[in-house]
Amino acid sequence: MIWLILHIIEILLWLLLAASGAYILFFALVSMLWKKPVSPLSAYLEGQLRSMREARQNNFLVLYPAYNEDRVIVNSVQTFLGQYYPYKGFHVVVISDHMQPETNEQLAQLPITLLQPVFEKSSKAKAMQYALQQVKGDYDYVVILDADNVVEAEFLSNLNELCNKGFDAIQCHRCAKNSNNDIAVLDGVSEEINNTLFRKAHNRIGLSSALIGSGMCFRFSWFKENVYKLSTAGEDRELEALLLRQRIHIHYEPTIHVYDEKVSNKENFQKQRLRWMTAQIQSLFSLLPYFPQAVIEGNIDYIDKTVQQALIPRSMLVVGAFSMAVLMTAFSLIFSLTWYIKWWLLFLFICLSLYVSTPKQLRSHSVFGKILSLPKLVWKMVMNILKIDRKNTDFIHTTHDK
Repeated sequence: MIWLILHIIEILLWLLLAASGAYILFFALVSMLWKKPVSPLSAYLEGQLRSMREARQNNFLVLYPAYNEDRVIVNSVQTFLGQYYPYKGFHVVVISDHMQPETNEQLAQLPITLLQPVFEKSSKAKAMQYALQQVKGDYDYVVILDADNVVEAEFLSNLNELCNKGFDAIQCHRCAKNSNNDIAVLDGVSEEINNTLFRKAHNRIGLSSALIGSGMCFRFSWFKENVYKLSTAGEDRELEALLLRQRIHIHYEPTIHVYDEKVSNKENFQKQRLRWMTAQIQSLFSLLPYFPQAVIEGNIDYIDKTVQQALIPRSMLVVGAFSMAVLMTAFSLIFSLTWYIKWWLLFLFICLSLYVSTPKQLRSHSVFGKILSLPKLVWKMVMNILKIDRKNTDFIHTTHDK
């Protein structure tokens, strides 16, 4: 009897991990789908249409919510101001929250709007809401950037071209701008895997891309109407849910890069993952009430997003499958059982999915050699589970290393 109970528990655990593994395997394979090349004639006609569309120059409101970001914000804003885009076509606003007077003095010298709110409890959502209340004028699109984000000089020009194609919500390609140690490299690789699975692959079969939290662009009228509905520290997931409930497609653009500073110490890694895991749980519970309606209406995007929030984090999935495979192998050697086979197959398919999802330039021995840092980081993530409070809306800030 005891063997039957243990076997049932083991199978249920395998099914739980296999469900998440199957999801990422499916989208890893989707990301490899062949795309039909554009013919010279089609390219020419597209170029002609692009020239006609480019005649319209949209007005962009660029928001930098900056909480205690003294080390990076000035450089990021100065770099952005070098855009190859008409100066009257964009307006930069920095929402300075708990930053030093010296930093605010430097920002005040720049041709931007500097806002200095005082929040009892700070959050990115509150900063964006405050900015929309204070900034007057009508814009076509709003761009959200983090304080550490650096973009290329063609950023707005390329974004303008996409906006002229009629997209209401755009997620740019956020990628690492630093690789100074093992943790930063793994964080950067993780971001690129997310880009492949939850953005590129989703768009490839007609589903909406996931948002990241920065490098985002929205039609201004929509954003102004919906930003006041945000109430948690997972504002990007809330924005996703609002867009998908309204059946607004989120486009992912891999050619427009936003360089983001990756965490490079274990303390910041733990804080970042705690914030993400908390936001994931909050998002799942907020999505579930509308799930039956989405099923009835056939809102595939919303259904997919709900399933996505229920997934086990990938690093925990890898270490969990491997640990169970080793444990079941040892167990089978003693009792002559074959329970371990399915665990090794699951671990193999998870690793294959992550390998396929990793860009080719990152599939080097030097990068994958850094996975030795993974078990310790996963242990910290497991400990984070004990700290998750799905009702908590406080902002968990991760500082930038000096």
